[in-house]
Amino acid sequence: MTDSESNRETKKPRPAWLDWLQIFAVAAVLAFVLNTFLIANARVPTGSMITTIMPGDRVIGSRLSYRFEDPARGDIIIFHAPDEPETLYVKRIIGLPGDKVTIRDGHVYLNDSETPLEESYIKEPMKPAALQEFQVPEGAYFCMGDNRNGSVDARYWKNHYVYRDKIVAKVLFRYWPGIKALK
Repeated sequence: MTDSESNRETKKPRPAWLDWLQIFAVAAVLAFVLNTFLIANARVPTGSMITTIMPGDRVIGSRLSYRFEDPARGDIIIFHAPDEPETLYVKRIIGLPGDKVTIRDGHVYLNDSETPLEESYIKEPMKPAALQEFQVPEGAYFCMGDNRNGSVDARYWKNHYVYRDKIVAKVLFRYWPGIKALK
């Protein structure tokens, strides 16, 4: 028997707690990297997105989606609120850069069209209110909640628009309670 073989045989086994510590450390680093660079995890505290997303639901968004494509009308996004930058909001993109958004008689119209925007995700008609018009600046988006009668959104914010650099992620799915793909 050589010296190296006898050293291997006399080595003490690693304590189990050290294995658990290693597993925990790897999991913590992996979670940090995922949440910082790949995904965004958000809890929706209000009913602004009912019935698509309910109060208390948790969603996962992709931080990479808009590195490869532009945000699109209808996307649900996680973003820093224009009037409260430390707060994350979840809303749907309605107006794109350069769009004119008109809200009239409980309907949304784009770019002076006489046909309302088709919004199959709206389950309750918007209550008619005073005419509102918004010209979306370049590099910005106009966002609204799906629950139009219960959402404090771009119609009511002091700063009406979400600039692209404030978008954190494109929402992909709800994971709590239960998994549901979101569009």
